[in-house]
Formats: sequence, C-alpha cells, structure tokens
Amino acid sequence: MSRFRIDIAYDGTPFEGWQSQREGSFTIQTTIEKAVSTLVKRQTKVTGAGRTDAGVHARCQTAHFDVESKMNGLAFQRGLNSLLPPAIRILNCHEVDPTFHSRFSALARIYYYYLVNSEFILPWEQPWNVKVSRIPPLTRLNSMANLLHGEVDFTTFSHAKDPSTSRERFIYHASWFPLKDKLVFKIAGNAFLWRMVRSLVGTMLELGKKEDARKCFKQALEARDRSYAGPTAPAQGLFLHKVVYDAHEFSS
Repeated sequence: MSRFRIDIAYDGTPFEGWQSQREGSFTIQTTIEKAVSTLVKRQTKVTGAGRTDAGVHARCQTAHFDVESKMNGLAFQRGLNSLLPPAIRILNCHEVDPTFHSRFSALARIYYYYLVNSEFILPWEQPWNVKVSRIPPLTRLNSMANLLHGEVDFTTFSHAKDPSTSRERFIYHASWFPLKDKLVFKIAGNAFLWRMVRSLVGTMLELGKKEDARKCFKQALEARDRSYAGPTAPAQGLFLHKVVYDAHEFSS
C-alpha cells in the first residue's frame, strides 16, 4: 500500500464545500474520491488538510490517499486532471512516507480573504472577490488584527454547529494589506474553527467603522459570546492559500 500526497487548487463556487456531508452531496472531496477510485478501480478515501465551507476556494489545499497501484505521482496527476471538472486541478502528486497525514502533519494553514476596493468588481472576478461599500482605515483594521496573535479563545467567532471540543487556536500571523485594487486579510494558524475566518473578517469590517474599533474588538474576543460578533463575511472572498508542513518553509 502506497500513500500519495496531492496539492489541489479549486473554485469552490459550484460545490457544497470540501467534506462529504451526506449521501449524494456534491463536494470537492467526493469528486476527487470518485476520480481516484476510477483510476485504481477500487473505492478510495481522500483525506484533506482543511474542510473549507461551501463557496470557499483553495489556491493550494493538500490531501492524501492510500492505494495499491504501480502508477507514479505524475501519472496520477495527469489521470486525475483528465477526470476532474475544470473547477478542480491537481497541482502536483507524489508518493510520501506512510506516516505523513495531510491534516495531522500540518504545522499551519494560511487563509486569504479578498475585498475589492474600487467602484465595481470586474465581471470575471465576481466569483472570487467581495465588494464592500465602505472599507475602514487600514490602520484601524490592523489594530484589531494585532489582537489575534498567539493562543486565543475564539468562542465569539465560532459556530454553534462546530464539533470542536476546544475553541482555542494558535495564530502565527494576522494582518490586512493592500494589493492593487484589493484589500486582503491574511491569517495563518495551527487550525481554524468552522466559519471562523469569515466571522473575523465580517466583525472587523463592522467594528472598523468605529473610532474605538480596537477596544470593541478586544471586548468581543474576551466575551467568548457569539452575540458579540458581527456578520459573517461571504464565502466567495475566502481562499485556503496554503498548508504548511515544513518549519523552515513557514519561518521563511
């Protein structure tokens, strides 16, 4: 039995998220599993590093699967891309040590959220960006983002249906920065709660309208109460940018 790692890019628009929720659900996971199973002629499970929500995209999601096959990584990559819909692409595939686990071996996940800071969104960019009528000052947004570093209890920004036993997560980096006509929120952490990033973005945009935004955001964090959070930002602006497995790669 051989274990293969795949790095995947996908447009999450047509899917119900990454993870299979029910029989017949149209998810990225089930779509890739069908393709792998077709190649090896055996039902095969694919395990992902992160479970992105419906409508959320990935520049580089990572997953693994175990198969008995003489195919190498390049053959799997080409075979899978020939079977998968255009919304999913396998960026690379290679055999890894059996101890590698896409989820549990990960040191960090990096997410980007894209806001359009212009009069309108170009038609071909609409599925992957969010337009807001008023973006708060960058300094104010970053004054809130700075409060997220380190080990933080994110109960305020969790969802009632999140099955996680702990609401604490370790955040390595969180910041807002301009990128051409966009404003981007970047966050890197050891793991994330369901809809946590979108809740953070929505709350910072809401509280960023106030002069005492940092104080209000700090109160919301410390309250550990969902009622203190603002609206959840739309899914289409969020990208799983990368999953990090190498400490040197992360520090650089």
